[in-house]
Amino acid sequence: MKVSDSEKLILIMLSELYDTMGVKGEIDPDFIRSAVLGNKTWSIPWMYPGIPFEDDDTPKVVKEVLDILDMWSCIESSYGELSDNEKQHLAVEAEPFGKEPKFCGFDGNNESEYMSTASFLVNKLDRFEEFKGRNFNSHSRVLDVYRRMLPAFNEAMSQTGFPLGVEQIASVLKAQFHPDYRK
Repeated sequence: MKVSDSEKLILIMLSELYDTMGVKGEIDPDFIRSAVLGNKTWSIPWMYPGIPFEDDDTPKVVKEVLDILDMWSCIESSYGELSDNEKQHLAVEAEPFGKEPKFCGFDGNNESEYMSTASFLVNKLDRFEEFKGRNFNSHSRVLDVYRRMLPAFNEAMSQTGFPLGVEQIASVLKAQFHPDYRK
């Protein structure tokens, strides 16, 4: 959804009016304000699919964050379905990444658009609720790591589908190693 600067101002002012006057409608003024101020206006049609907005392409960053969140959701869920013996095997097979693998977010200094998009998807749009309450700041760059993991994840999913087994999880987790440092 493309919104001009003047439309952004109008949306913010209307949100403030809603709050001041105590208007209770189907549109959430806090959400609208967050979407406009956070430069996430692409999310408004997602939140209100019943409104016939013009078709608009989802930004590349959003698509990539969705792929990464989907990957980590599958990894964590698949890990949760493993037996204790399988978890121990994974810890050894994918060392140092195989012990309780968790999505750690994005770097707040260098990947802030990715971090804020992930947080917005989870906390404002209620997508990937398993990540609610987490800090999305990894405090180190991880985007290149996730980009290395995605092809391995897609390959693993094409082999077995969900849930992933120990070997598939291990192959995805081991993709975190830079190719120059793989054994």
